[in-house]
Amino acid sequence: MINRTVFTALKRSILPSSSSQLLPFFSSSACRSASTLVLAEHDGGSINAASVSAIAAAGSLSKDSSISVLLAGSGPSLQEAAEHAASCHPSISQVLVADSDTFTNPLAEPWAQLVQLVQQRNGYSHVIAASGSFGKNILPRAAALLDVSPVTDVVAISESRQFVRPIYAGNALCTVRYTGADPCMLTIRSTSFPVTSKSVESTSNKSPITQVDLSTFGGDSIGKSRYVKQTSQEAERPDLANARVVVTGGRGLKSAENFKMIEKLAAKLGAAVGATRAAVDAGFVPNDLQVGQTGKIVAPELYMAFGVSGAIQHLAGIRDSKVIVAVNKDADAPIFKVADYGLVGDLFEIIPELLEKLPESK
Repeated sequence: MINRTVFTALKRSILPSSSSQLLPFFSSSACRSASTLVLAEHDGGSINAASVSAIAAAGSLSKDSSISVLLAGSGPSLQEAAEHAASCHPSISQVLVADSDTFTNPLAEPWAQLVQLVQQRNGYSHVIAASGSFGKNILPRAAALLDVSPVTDVVAISESRQFVRPIYAGNALCTVRYTGADPCMLTIRSTSFPVTSKSVESTSNKSPITQVDLSTFGGDSIGKSRYVKQTSQEAERPDLANARVVVTGGRGLKSAENFKMIEKLAAKLGAAVGATRAAVDAGFVPNDLQVGQTGKIVAPELYMAFGVSGAIQHLAGIRDSKVIVAVNKDADAPIFKVADYGLVGDLFEIIPELLEKLPESK
């Protein structure tokens, strides 16, 4: 992978100006129509919102792009998820379903082997997954099996093989061009490819659903890892990754008991609760609430930060938020540089006042 400037310099050094007949060699991959495989995560009979964003990203690769969605699992919930996938986005050409007890739990090794099998049969030009724990776990392994180098955390697609991704904890954006063999494998930041409700509602025709032939599926990866258990926070609050409003607390809250003020404020606003890595490491809240470079990337309409200093790793996870509100007693806190509204004050005075004056969420 090389950036655009290096690519242009390389092309000029190899080709004389009069060799226009050789130029298509460099652009042939961009000219041909793309066929894309999207790795979709599903739960409870429907595919996750992040996977729908990956489908939207696949649609921006080429106007003539053919998009296949790959689902794996077993039982009725898989079939329900396939039905949902077939009608969740107008760009989908077909839904591929791998139904086997091997995929009852989304272990990375069998999933990676499945991607290799499907890719070798169909020869996709691109393979895409959302840049969450599901995609980050599977796609690099599948890329290793296919002997290609993946491009991770893409936030914009310039051309079918030219992408923009953040570097240095989101402080800079890097443009990269993929020059390797097919498939070009990507993980995309779902917050950068939002799916409007209008585009979903406009889907009237269902895409065909095809069962993947697993007769030649090998078992080499079976046994290298095993499923133990899955735990989740049972709460009525919105999902952090997809919430319209997020209320986040940082080290400034000082204790897990004080962090309950954040939870009460979130309940009043109908918001999701977030936390900085410092708050998680201190044991105030579980790590599934962490927001930032090593946590969850969020893009709510309103992001409220209390006692958050604004480390670059945290800012990397909230930059796509529409409106950022920060409360901190340190007027020089870095969070104020990115905040749309900032209030210098003691959160132990401000939050109780907000709780008193805000109406209950309906």
